[in-house]
Amino acid sequence: MRTVFDRELVKKYDRPGPRYTSYPPATEFTEKVTVEDYKRKLLESNSRKTPLSLYFHIPFCESGCYYCGCNIIISHRKGIEKPYLERVYKEMDMLSELIDKDRKVDQLHWGGGTPNYLDADEIREFMEEIRKRFEFTENAEVSIEIDPRYATDEQLRTIKEVGFNRISMGLQDLDERVQKAVNRIQPYSLMVDIMGKLRDLGFESINIDLIYGLPYQTVESFKRTVEKVIELSPDRVAVYSFAYVPWVKPIQKRIDPKTLPSPEEKLSILEMVVEEFQRAGYVYIGMDHFAKPEDELAVAQREGKLWRNFQGYTTRKGVELIGIGATSIGMLYDSYFQNYKTLKDYNDAIDSGRLATFRGVILNEDDMIRREVIMDIMCNLGVNFDKIENMFGIRFEDYFEEELENLKELEEDGLIEVKGRSIRVLPVGRLLIRNVAMVFDAYLKKKKELKFSRTI
Repeated sequence: MRTVFDRELVKKYDRPGPRYTSYPPATEFTEKVTVEDYKRKLLESNSRKTPLSLYFHIPFCESGCYYCGCNIIISHRKGIEKPYLERVYKEMDMLSELIDKDRKVDQLHWGGGTPNYLDADEIREFMEEIRKRFEFTENAEVSIEIDPRYATDEQLRTIKEVGFNRISMGLQDLDERVQKAVNRIQPYSLMVDIMGKLRDLGFESINIDLIYGLPYQTVESFKRTVEKVIELSPDRVAVYSFAYVPWVKPIQKRIDPKTLPSPEEKLSILEMVVEEFQRAGYVYIGMDHFAKPEDELAVAQREGKLWRNFQGYTTRKGVELIGIGATSIGMLYDSYFQNYKTLKDYNDAIDSGRLATFRGVILNEDDMIRREVIMDIMCNLGVNFDKIENMFGIRFEDYFEEELENLKELEEDGLIEVKGRSIRVLPVGRLLIRNVAMVFDAYLKKKKELKFSRTI
């Protein structure tokens, strides 16, 4: 089903809102939830016998991209990663004492920062240390983010040899003027070369990240980038909206706001992006993501089995996510936990022999019900009332009486269809999926000010 871009409706519904990588969102995390709560919930999780997803945060980068919103440490000086890795191994030791050995890893992801800041020997050692403590399922999804500007042939071969089968790369924009303005010079020839090497190595899935709304971008200039990316033929593409927040991310102060595209131009860029990728045969999954029709994400969405976690869309619903390293977030069945954000606080915690958890949230029954509804909307483009009722023992129309009333405006505008005992997101509503989900968010009703990115 092709997504339809309706400019007037996009303008009407463009407002701040959560991205729903979790519900409740990370804005509800509190330091009242402690490391002892984390230990207790980890032990409880063993009784469920659920498979595991491991996320490792590697915060180092060799250079700073001015648009960056990640928690990173910029350094050309190699060696600073070694003490960090040693602490990550200690954190794994503490976690493996709490997690039953028969729970296998079905999903693993290295993010950052730049995971290929590590050299080939460190990559090999790191994976060996993980495998010493955790056993993997036969068809585990093992993915890594890389910066192609710094990826050597030896690193790429090693990444494949140690078991990674999926890879994601940042590209952002191929226009030279844009690249200079954001301090990321990355020629198309480099991307052609590295894509060829990754295909030859046999990676199952390759993702490319783009960003729209950067300095000097126009519809015409970014269309050239999109066309070149389509030629590269990645399995998945993520096209993120640039949020200019220099008061939160000081590195963005190096961007002149006068060079940013106007809201109208940015909207036109998004319209072009949606049209071009769909014309090339990609499926708009939602929330910035496109995938080829045969890709696991697209298949899972068609089958109603797609899910979201703190890494975005996933086909592995039911796994419990363990976040390892500074800033990492874990996502257990009924609770979320985050590690300290600064390297100093993380190091101090690990050096003192304790887990680095500093905040989180424990879900109540209402959270669990609303999470299922919101994730079905975000991932599978609709809600089946019978499914929710069977899972939680409620009557949907009674429990969500107010929400169903609030959906009427969205239905009149053609974003959704409420028919029989289901809600279905229509082609016009797919770009505004966050707005549909927000109707079921109990926390938004309590907020006077919404400190989120805009929904478009």
